[in-house]
This record gives sequence, structure tokens and C-alpha cells, in this order.
Amino acid sequence: MNIELSDKEFRRLLDLVYIGNWILNSTRGEDRFEDYDLLQEKFFAMCAKNGLRALSESYMGHYFPSKAYEEGGIHEAIADYEDAVFFDILAEELARRDMMVENLNQDDLRELAQRMDDYMDEFERNGIDNLSIENAE
Repeated sequence: MNIELSDKEFRRLLDLVYIGNWILNSTRGEDRFEDYDLLQEKFFAMCAKNGLRALSESYMGHYFPSKAYEEGGIHEAIADYEDAVFFDILAEELARRDMMVENLNQDDLRELAQRMDDYMDEFERNGIDNLSIENAE
């Protein structure tokens, strides 16, 4: 298979491959999905041929994202995503806890959405500063 990409498109695809592999493998320790690591390596090996030599490093015949690539803003994009997901999940879990309803019906969904919006408003204003954990012992 051959795909024609502009330099800009290749650079964007490189970011997508890196982000995807990060999400799949960054928390897996030694139990990584090796086929995704190998695919990422294949793309970073192509950097030198595509005028992006600074984004890739080689070591013992393998290619990796360079320090310049990893410090160039990609992790800020990942962190923004992680923050958004964290607050979305937290808002939904807190709203469900507050409602104490196991099986939601159509009316419950409207209330759940409103409660989630209220929590998201709070998080946008104050982050987690106003959250507290009470020990029920």
C-alpha cells in the first residue's frame, strides 16, 4: 500500500501515531503492545527521509522519537486530553453517586446531565480545590 502525503500531513500522522501508541502502551509496563511500538518505530525511521531528522533518534538499529520531539509540545496535548477525560469521568461519577440510581431512565438522564454540567462548572472555576474526602468510619 502506498499513501501520498504532504510534508505537513506526514508530520500530523506522526503525531497521531505517537499519541495513539502513548495511550495504548504508556501504562502497560513490560506488557506493551509490541506491534504498535514497531509501527511507531517505522514512522520515526521515515523522519530523516522526509526532512524531519530532528524528530527521530536511532539506537542500535532502532528508531525512537527524539528528545526534541517529545519536548516539542506533544505531551502538553496529551496532558490536555487527560485532564479533559479526568474531569468528564469525575463529573459523571459524582453525579451518579449523588443520584444513587442504578438503572437510569430517560428522566434520570436529564438530571444526570444537569448535575454533570454543575460539576463541570465547578471544576472550570476551581479545579479540584473544593473537593474533599470524608472518612465515614
